[in-house]
Amino acid sequence: MMAKYKTIILDVKDDIATLTLNRPQALNALNTQVLLEIDQAINVISANQAIKVVIVTGAGNKAFVAGADIKEMATKNAIEGQRFSELGNRTFSKLANLKQPVIAAVNGYALGGGLELALACDIRIASTNARIGQPEVGLGIIPGFGATQRLSRALGPAKAKEYILTARNVKVDEALRVGLFNKVVEPEHLLDEANQMAAQIAANAPLAVQNAKAVINEGFEINLEQGLKLEENTFGMLFATNDQKEGMGAFTEKRKAVFASR
Repeated sequence: MMAKYKTIILDVKDDIATLTLNRPQALNALNTQVLLEIDQAINVISANQAIKVVIVTGAGNKAFVAGADIKEMATKNAIEGQRFSELGNRTFSKLANLKQPVIAAVNGYALGGGLELALACDIRIASTNARIGQPEVGLGIIPGFGATQRLSRALGPAKAKEYILTARNVKVDEALRVGLFNKVVEPEHLLDEANQMAAQIAANAPLAVQNAKAVINEGFEINLEQGLKLEENTFGMLFATNDQKEGMGAFTEKRKAVFASR
């Protein structure tokens, strides 16, 4: 299935959806239309129970997303700037809160809003030509699509401050070393690697995968005791599902499980 958009491509094959930012002539920069179309695509993905994993990537070989569109931002006043930030944060939070796991396949530059888009994904795989950075303070602003919050949660506040306050581009080997990427591969293998990981995830019980993601995300924002209680309750709840019966039955019967997401 392929849905029609002007600035993105949403391609669904079997149980994996690939969302491609498709403005290669602008290095896939994020403007209002792109953000609105991403939001629309997220609605489609969320409503499709057959989709088990999502891959987000950029068209072309140069950039995942080179940032928010400076041409659009340059003339905004304070109120318009705040509304643009609201749109980006609302869209990326919606992506982060999808029940399905989301893998970012980062090809080339992921700067500003591009890195913020990758940070909203659950797992990040990069090509060897990837470069990341938050250049906003060099433009007289701060990150507006979540980096002040998500980057510090991903790397700790000191490293987040270093990257945001220096506005420097970071090479992929450093980004891998500090834990920003899960894996780095050659550019020609990037989508294959992302699809292989997506298939590994999709082979597992969908309700278990979705609840594991939700518990990890929610648990990160609460204390350990509350997080463990959340885990216990979710663990118990899954014993009321057909997928649990099928998964454990298939294990004891030494056959492949067939999950039904119920």
